[in-house]
Order: sequence, then structure tokens, then C-alpha cells
Amino acid sequence: MHVHLAFGKSGLEVTLPEGYDYRLLEARSAAPLADPAAAIEQALDAPIGRPPLAEMARGRKTVAISVCDITRPTPNRATLPHILKRLDGAGIRREDISVLVATGLHRPATEDEIREIVGPDLYGKLRVVNHHARELGEHRHLGATASGTPVYIDERFVSADLHITLGFIEPHLMLGFSGGRKLIAPGLAAQETIKVLHSPKFMREARAVEGSIDDNPLHRELLEIAAMARHDFMLDVALARDRRIAGVFAGGGVEAHRAGVEFVRRIMLEQLREPVDAVITTSAGYPLDLTFYQAIKGITAASHIVKRGGAILLFGQCQEGAGAPEFRRMLKENPSSSRFLEKLLATPQVEVDQWQLEKLALVMDRLRVLFHVPGLEAEFHPTLWGAAYGTAQQAVSALFESLPKGARVAVIPEGPYVLAKVTEGAMAG
Repeated sequence: MHVHLAFGKSGLEVTLPEGYDYRLLEARSAAPLADPAAAIEQALDAPIGRPPLAEMARGRKTVAISVCDITRPTPNRATLPHILKRLDGAGIRREDISVLVATGLHRPATEDEIREIVGPDLYGKLRVVNHHARELGEHRHLGATASGTPVYIDERFVSADLHITLGFIEPHLMLGFSGGRKLIAPGLAAQETIKVLHSPKFMREARAVEGSIDDNPLHRELLEIAAMARHDFMLDVALARDRRIAGVFAGGGVEAHRAGVEFVRRIMLEQLREPVDAVITTSAGYPLDLTFYQAIKGITAASHIVKRGGAILLFGQCQEGAGAPEFRRMLKENPSSSRFLEKLLATPQVEVDQWQLEKLALVMDRLRVLFHVPGLEAEFHPTLWGAAYGTAQQAVSALFESLPKGARVAVIPEGPYVLAKVTEGAMAG
């Protein structure tokens, strides 16, 4: 069996041995819209749960627009001009509009990335600035949530008269789905807020996983924070497999986001009658597999359909290596996933990026994981919690050496772009 896997920008071909029960889980999406521009116009003029954007902008002087960083394939060049058209019509000057790159604790966007984020037609004609989560002085303290999370949001966003987010909706490893409120926290939050949101308090919640917003405590927390920051208007899209726009959802941060989630969930959900013995997956290629930190999402997304004691093989290019300095240090200093989990519970102080490694450790607690991540520096291989292989076929051979003939194997070429679950009531082992 030959399969093409999403890997970096160009993909990867692998050959799988015969004699196994394969289930190919391809990313499912709605067809691309025939006229996305018209759909965006309609969504902005007849939004869900809000007046039209042009009406909301009337009388405002300053606007802040939060956009995703380069790790998300958000089609801003298609959506942002329609936002600006309505702001222009309301008399808001371009110099009074700030586009904030919602980096969370990711590195700042480079100039080349900013050009890609807003598109070449708008690059240099609009103020685009990076969010800096580690600079507490650049944030305003808005109080605390009902559960006690301290809320610090980028002052440039909070101080504007009109607050807009621009994103897209896909499954997310702890929030259920991305988009909407995520463009405010963690996107524009200070690390003092982000650390609490990503602490074991939320990371070990059973419903803080892909595909879940109902009763997801982290989703509720972010909605509360977004309300505190006055999330006035959102424009999110759903993407087709070729990353063209398949759906447009504009309006209130609760109502429009839920409509988008229901659309994406209805299209993407893939249900299996029983768990599989192993999964071959990816992190959906560029840009999600730029770093090992991001590539972990391919593992967590696949983990829901693997029986206890089963295996996952992850393919991720990881062109930029492990990730941020804090993540690199933790990856090197913690050779045992179980001990790492114990240490986090025993240490009240939350470290930057521990949450991604914690999510990986929770998977490793019940499954084996193998890796083909050629961009990950060799210095991290001894503490990777699973074997890393230099070539794709070596990794494939190692996986199948541990499986009996006839084993059930799911193949997910586009990793986290597939929302896969075992049918309610089926035992995952």
C-alpha cells in the first residue's frame, strides 16, 4: 500500500506492508465556496448575534484586529480587505487601525511572515505589530475569572474602541476547536494568564481535548476572558482540504463561533466502531509541522482512536527544530514521561510550554509513540520518550515489527485535520 503523507511543503511517499487491516482516514471538508468574497460580504452584513460590522464601526475612532501567526493557514488576504472596506466606510482612518499578530507564547512573526499573514497587497500599508506575552508592561490587568485566572490582555487591543478577531476553525488539542476567543487568550494574553490556562488544572480535564466545547472548562474560561476584553466581533472561516474557504462565520464571539464549530464538526467527524492497534499520522505538513512543539498535535489528535498499549507513528518535518527555548530545555531534561507528569503535579509553578509536553506525556502514559522527525536535532532523541528514525521507511518497518499480522492500522495523512473518535460506548481498552 502506497500513501502520500502531508509533510513539510512537498509531502512524503511511504510504502506500507501487505497483510494488515488498514483504515485510511482522509481529511473531510465541505467543498470550497464558489464565491468566497460574496460569502464574506454577506457574513459581515448579516452577522450572527451582532449588528452588521459597518454599523458597529460607526462612531468608533480606533480599531484593533487580532490575527493568527504563521503557524495557522488563515486566509487573511481574502478576509481582511472586506473588514477594512467597512471600517473605511465608517470613516476610520487606516493609521487608527492596528493589526495584532496573536502569537501567544510563540516567537514573533518575521517581516516575511507578516507579508504572508496580511498578504502583499496590504503589507506596508497597515500597522501590523507582534504581541509580546513575556512583556507584562504591554498588557492591561482586567481582573480575574470566576475560577481565579488572572487576566492580562495586550493593551493595544484593550484600549481600542472596536475589538475584532480574524481566524479560522479547526480541531484543537485542548480547546476543542480553534478560532474566536482563542485570538484573545492565549493569543493576546500575557504569560501570567497563559500559564494558568495551560496548567494541569485544565490540561488534565477529560473534556479539554480535540472536538469538545460542550462542558469543556477551558473553552468556558476563554469565553469569559474574551468577554472581559470586550470581544466585539469575529470573522472566522472553515477551510476545505485545499485550504480554500468552505464556510464563513461572522458576528458574536459565542454565537458565530458555535455556528462555525457545528459546521466543522458535522463535516470532519470520522467515527470508528472500535479502536485500532496503531495509527500512522502527521502534523498536517507546513506550517503546523515547522517545530516538534506544534507536531505533537498530530499525536494527541490520533490518540483517541488507539487502544491502550497500541502505537502511534508520527511523521513531521520539524524544519525549525524542537521549538522555543523553554520547551527545548524541558524536552532534554525529562527522560521519563511518567516522572514528568508527577513533577508537574508536585510543582505549583507553571513553566512556559510545559503544557504541550504534558499533553504528549499523557498520551505516552498509555501508548507507544515512534517518530520520523528529521528536523529535530539529534541532541533531543535520547529523551524523546519514543524512538526516532532517520528515514521514513525505517520508521515504518519498526512500527510493523511490533504488530501482528492482521492488526488494525489507521492511516491519517493530514493528522490533526481529521477529527476521529471511537463510537460512543465502544471500549478503547
